[in-house]
Amino acid sequence: MTKPLLLIDVDGPLNPYAAQRERRPEGYETHRMSPTAWTGAKPLRVWLNPDHGGELLALAEAYELVWATTWKGEANDWIGPRIGLPELPFIDWPQMHGKAPRGTFWKTQYILEYAAGRPFAWIDDDITAYDHEYVEQNHLAAALLLHVDPRLGLLRPDFDALADWAAAL
Repeated sequence: MTKPLLLIDVDGPLNPYAAQRERRPEGYETHRMSPTAWTGAKPLRVWLNPDHGGELLALAEAYELVWATTWKGEANDWIGPRIGLPELPFIDWPQMHGKAPRGTFWKTQYILEYAAGRPFAWIDDDITAYDHEYVEQNHLAAALLLHVDPRLGLLRPDFDALADWAAAL
């Protein structure tokens, strides 16, 4: 049987960018990064918790891990190595930040295209009730949409919910 997908956003779940600027969250390390998509004058400040790599690798027994981030393939260069993840497949968004159906987040339509009928769990900080409704109406397989607070990043209950959901399939 094919494993469900675990679609991983970076900014919000792995990088709690909305935390107080002067207070790095406990367990996180500060990194300065300059991915090609970042056109700012200064490198981007990214907070990553090295323990998250091990947590995600533990979930890889039940899931196929996939980057679902605007970092696209650059997540393999900048994010994965810093938290101990191997190179992962990624969603190569046909269009980023474009028009989305009925108030959904712009990623949602492409998440369903990528999943192509497979069960999936998706962790992101931009998931709303509109996305839940859209997925329920347009995706016949099981789906878990897990909203992560971008001030906190992934927490123990999030990893537990992902493990429990996969075990229940």
